Amino acid sequence: MGRLDGKIAIITGAGNGQGQYEAELFAKEGAKVVVTDIDYEAAQLTASAIKQKNGQAFALQHNIASEENWKSVISKTLEEYGRIDILVNNAGIHAETKMADISLGEWNNMLNVNLTGTFLGIQEVISPMKENGGGSIVNIASIAALRGGSFAHYSAAKGGIRSLGRTAAIEYAEDKIRVNTVFPGLIATDLVKEALENERTRKNLFDQLPMKRIGEIEDVAYGVLYLASDESGFVTGSELVIDGGTMAGAKLIE
Repeated sequence: MGRLDGKIAIITGAGNGQGQYEAELFAKEGAKVVVTDIDYEAAQLTASAIKQKNGQAFALQHNIASEENWKSVISKTLEEYGRIDILVNNAGIHAETKMADISLGEWNNMLNVNLTGTFLGIQEVISPMKENGGGSIVNIASIAALRGGSFAHYSAAKGGIRSLGRTAAIEYAEDKIRVNTVFPGLIATDLVKEALENERTRKNLFDQLPMKRIGEIEDVAYGVLYLASDESGFVTGSELVIDGGTMAGAKLIE
């Protein structure tokens, strides 16, 4: 038996990277997966890879900052599969701009995609989850929500996701809709891999990591899988930090 047998899952930003791994893992564990991404071709490739391994999936183009797009994704999922059990709000953007240089347009875009996109996902999935007696929502934030030193607009958006998740968890607990948030640390995404090519940057990054290794996307994906599955049936409003010990503090000098 797979850990998600019989479940219907929507995963945003699943065309590549973290979301792609989550989608393929969920399908391997028995879920039927709706793969959404603003890059439709990438979403199709993920769905195709799942089908080639005898999984079930279909792809949708999806701008998560659009209420109309969210309504369409929910409608097409219900039309195809009849229910929604899991939503992973994985999609998001990142930009490295110092606070004094962030334009209002850049600020608004960051919050519209990362925070409003997550809000819309939660809001739109509540009704179908109520109809089938509950569900699991997993939001992807960042340790940037928990500490300083990142970029203001990105940290603010991820911090908003933290508060949003807690509030939704309380509001919908009696409906058996669980809402939890994952806070990844330094993970080997394409952006991080590029930064590691600089020796000074690599040293600075590793100095922050008690485990002295960069996290892999599967480290995060298995945490998301746990929160999506029935194994976490008594877990809601929780915050799962996956960061190799970064938030625990600096290692003492030996």
